[in-house]
Amino acid sequence: MKCGVRFCGGCNPRYNRREALNEIESRFKDIDFVNALVGVPHDLLLVIGGCTNCCAAYEQFDTKTDVMKMWDVDHIDMIEKQIKEKIK
Repeated sequence: MKCGVRFCGGCNPRYNRREALNEIESRFKDIDFVNALVGVPHDLLLVIGGCTNCCAAYEQFDTKTDVMKMWDVDHIDMIEKQIKEKIK
């Protein structure tokens, strides 16, 4: 299973977004987290914003499920729950 990841531009990050993704990846060894690419279908799409604006555009990416968005390190557990629901 492939999860496309879209990071915001990082103009006002309030947490280390890469470390947050590392934590999510550690919880899902069977999912391949990759940079989201236009024209490449992804099973899941995760948008990681650095602040409450979570302004990263993602409409250009193809995904088989809804888009998951996070903008705070406290959202890691929420994202884990959403991924588990989507991969059932």
